[in-house]
Amino acid sequence: MTSPEVSTQNEDAGPGGYAAARLLLLHEKERSGPPRRTALARLTDDWLAGLFAAAAPPRGTALVAVGGYGRSELSPRSDLDLLLLHDGTADRAAIAALADRIWYPVWDLGLALDHSVRTPAEARATAAEDLKVHLGLLDARPLAGDAGLVAALRTTVLADWRNQAPKRLPELDELCRERAERMGELQFLLEPDLKEARGGLRDAQALRAVAASWLADAPREGLDRARRRLLDTRDALHLTTGRATDRLALQEQDAVAAELGLLDADTLLREVYEAARTISYATDVTWREVNRVLKARSARPRLRSLLGGRSGAGRPGGKPPIERTPLAEGVVEMDGEAVLARTARPERDPVLPLRAAAAAAQSGLPLSPHAVRRLAATAKPLPVPWPAEAREELVTLLGAGEATVPVWEALEAEGIVTRLLPDWERVRCRPQRNPVHTWTVDRHLVETAVRAASLTRRVGRPDLLLVAALLHDIGKGWPGDHSVAGETIARDLAARVGFDRTDTATVATVVRHHLLLVETATRRDLDDPATVRAVATAVSTLGTLELLHALTEADALATGPAAWSSWRASLVADLVKRVAGVLAGEPLPDPEAAAPSAEQERLAIEALRTGEPVLALHTRDEHTADADEPAPEPVGVELVIALPDRPGVLPAVAGVLALHRLTVRAADLRAVDLPTDLGSGSVLVLDWRVAAEYGSLPEAARLRADLVRALDGSLDIPARLAEREAAYPRRRGFTAPPPRVTVAAADSRLATVIEVRAQDAPGLLHRIGRALEGAAVRVRSAHVSTLGANAVDTLYVTRPDGSLLPPEEAVDLARTLEAALG
Repeated sequence: MTSPEVSTQNEDAGPGGYAAARLLLLHEKERSGPPRRTALARLTDDWLAGLFAAAAPPRGTALVAVGGYGRSELSPRSDLDLLLLHDGTADRAAIAALADRIWYPVWDLGLALDHSVRTPAEARATAAEDLKVHLGLLDARPLAGDAGLVAALRTTVLADWRNQAPKRLPELDELCRERAERMGELQFLLEPDLKEARGGLRDAQALRAVAASWLADAPREGLDRARRRLLDTRDALHLTTGRATDRLALQEQDAVAAELGLLDADTLLREVYEAARTISYATDVTWREVNRVLKARSARPRLRSLLGGRSGAGRPGGKPPIERTPLAEGVVEMDGEAVLARTARPERDPVLPLRAAAAAAQSGLPLSPHAVRRLAATAKPLPVPWPAEAREELVTLLGAGEATVPVWEALEAEGIVTRLLPDWERVRCRPQRNPVHTWTVDRHLVETAVRAASLTRRVGRPDLLLVAALLHDIGKGWPGDHSVAGETIARDLAARVGFDRTDTATVATVVRHHLLLVETATRRDLDDPATVRAVATAVSTLGTLELLHALTEADALATGPAAWSSWRASLVADLVKRVAGVLAGEPLPDPEAAAPSAEQERLAIEALRTGEPVLALHTRDEHTADADEPAPEPVGVELVIALPDRPGVLPAVAGVLALHRLTVRAADLRAVDLPTDLGSGSVLVLDWRVAAEYGSLPEAARLRADLVRALDGSLDIPARLAEREAAYPRRRGFTAPPPRVTVAAADSRLATVIEVRAQDAPGLLHRIGRALEGAAVRVRSAHVSTLGANAVDTLYVTRPDGSLLPPEEAVDLARTLEAALG
């Protein structure tokens, strides 16, 4: 059977033959990856060469592939980067006609074309002015015509690149940094750009350009494999979408994974992240070496002048001595890196990898890639359990703060981390589908340790805090509740690291309950004694509570900006204070015995006297537990409403607040019975904690007017909220999971606890309130927690007489709510 490329050249050099052969090639399942890209490039080469020959080109002309096409890396929807090169002797009209006879057939097929027509001198001049043009010409490859003309241009362009490297490489470095700032890190993005994001194909191309300068070279281990994985993914993306796109959107990931023969979208992302991490690490190492070499070159003339023309200090013809500053046993600083000392013997010193890493991080230095590679190849394995020195060096490494991250990345690049902590492999490069998370699971664990390093002064056992921070999500590589799985893994790893039985149990407990404080504080009624006692029982000691408090803050700060706020910090601090009191033997106050505040009583009297709603709106500053740090949210609002008790109050108030773009954080509802001489009946007092969505607060008078209209039916809240919700931007191809309503096992003696998990939307609490009104239950309090697009609303409800709902009624209520929200 004749191959597609041969048939195109011999039988039909026209666009129809090429298009048919191209289509056949792209649908060959047995040929994919590099073989398909190469075959597509050859097929295209032959077609373009046929077009060039059929145009009867003048002497001294050539058709040249540049950029990705020049490297024969032609994806299904790649641009064709072409240069029509001529020596300047032919008539301009003839060159223009030749160009038209090549460009127009390409356009007729709907292929994207990046084209230029230049003489070698023009190409060289343009490259001198435009860095991207220069980079494209480094991969110039002749397709047809005067091969000598192309060879001469390549030689000249490469010579210029090498001669101008001290100037061009810093430009390229700045270009890469600017692009990384704009596009983000590929290895952490849920919808990464495979080409432009940091660690993508552009960076791989930049590494090739650095190598071509002969100034420095990238670490080669795994680099070609990483490039192939990204190219294969882009090919599959082009084929499944039919578009020239480099962005791996969420809705495309399952199809791309299937095209590549992978299990699922998570497997795809993990492989993409692995590739990006390899390229990113090589990028860091390479640019560090480039900067070191350029700095040394610029310093050499000054050194010679200082030494009177001699190249060595007192040693004619010799090199200046290299300074080596000791950092730790077997570790020295040299040329701005932590390297192994000449006397170091990794094969006899199992602690050396951790000692070198800790010394580098504590000194704020990168760990030399040559040192890491040698440690990975020759270091003696640590005994299990680890000796005390190894455990102390791990804690020192984790306690170095921001400097820990690049050192940890260097250890990971050579597989040292998984050798030290075998369970790390399951979380390595594991994606987190929740958009609240900034990092992959493994990087989140390291970032949490970094955040915890700044909180070690708040705890009595900083070593346990740092290790628990590193391990708190280690169970995410296993099925089921990651906290439960993580407890077992953390217990094993803590024992492996060398902690005694008591400390191991503490680390395991902290990992098991690392979400307890923030989930309880934001989703439960802290005035309910059962809430505080449940936390105290789980924590059991003040030392563990102290560790959990610090880890809660570190974990949230390392998750992303949406995960921590002054409000959450104050709620967690309040819960910790109450639990500490219980652990210290202090009695809990009885919430039923608490009298209304003076303001609540004043508002209740006014509401009873007028028969209308009465409001008080307070702005208050909220601060984190650390009073020295500015609050990230400058506006905290308390809204107190009193009105005669009547049906429909909760949905009416929640709806009005939503219309005024106030985000509800919590609501406490209580009936206040007033002295009989002021009138009969009960007054409902609602204490709301809200935040202004855009930072500006509405006037209390406007809120009150709208509330009156909502209660008398003249303000159609459902219709107004439906208009708002319809205007909300929706992601293409994204379908929110259905709401889920459950009866929480809270052991509360005050109320039945219902938990609602749903997609956050304007008026969600209003819809919940309407459903509860229809079910004839009374809401005692509501606690709202929102992370990204997900809302968790916890409702404390009773029967109208104040008694708890029987289990069957509670389950029926949950089903009713779920149906109403669905």
